[in-house]
Amino acid sequence: MYLECFSVMENAPQIVAGRGERDWMDNFHMRFPYRCLQLTMANTTGWEILCPADYKICWNGGKDKNDVRVSCRDPMAAHFVESHFSHGVITFHTGYLFRTPPHCAIIAGGAPNHIKDGIQPLTGLVETDWLPFPFTMNWIMTRPGIVRFKKGEPFCFIQMTEHHKMDNVRPVIRNIADEPLLQKEYETWALSRRTFNQNLQDGDQLTIKQAWQKFYFKGEKPSCQNGEPAEGHINRRRLHMPVLAHHENKAELSDV
Repeated sequence: MYLECFSVMENAPQIVAGRGERDWMDNFHMRFPYRCLQLTMANTTGWEILCPADYKICWNGGKDKNDVRVSCRDPMAAHFVESHFSHGVITFHTGYLFRTPPHCAIIAGGAPNHIKDGIQPLTGLVETDWLPFPFTMNWIMTRPGIVRFKKGEPFCFIQMTEHHKMDNVRPVIRNIADEPLLQKEYETWALSRRTFNQNLQDGDQLTIKQAWQKFYFKGEKPSCQNGEPAEGHINRRRLHMPVLAHHENKAELSDV
């Protein structure tokens, strides 16, 4: 399966596979957030589009386009960011027209768990299986002030999704008692969790040395530790980096 990225602007921004690291996670005590597999998997499940230069964005709180000022010292990259929609909304041009397989779309938003003070990424779903023009990535200022984007920082995060299948999903609210085996596994986990936390509070040295329970990270159920991990469990994402297509493999791409 291919995600085709057609450059429509000169010097289009770089696209890279999602990176797991975050500054706030690095600066956390003992880098504790990296123990949360859900965070690191989300960080790497998609591709980042990177700022081609440093940008300084100033908003005075007004509703007009001119109430936002975008400055960039690189004249070759200044046109990638602008105030287009007013009301403190900032528009980034991706520089690409994306094409996905039939019934697949792109969810475009901010990089997961990439936190920026004073500005919020806006998320959109784009039907890139037919769209003949590019989309933009938009952010909205949350208060008057100054926000900076650094060169190499992700301004957009893209993920492919078979969005048509979502219409067939029917959420069902059930009582866990209707599934005795699942309830037993849950109760086993809950007891293990309470015991572990109590041992930490009591200063149990073995528990302190263990530091954290690794059931989810290892894909283990508390009721069957040291066994085979759950089927389909992944604890590291390895997405492909974009490659430059050559004329000789153009036919191969079109056949997929």
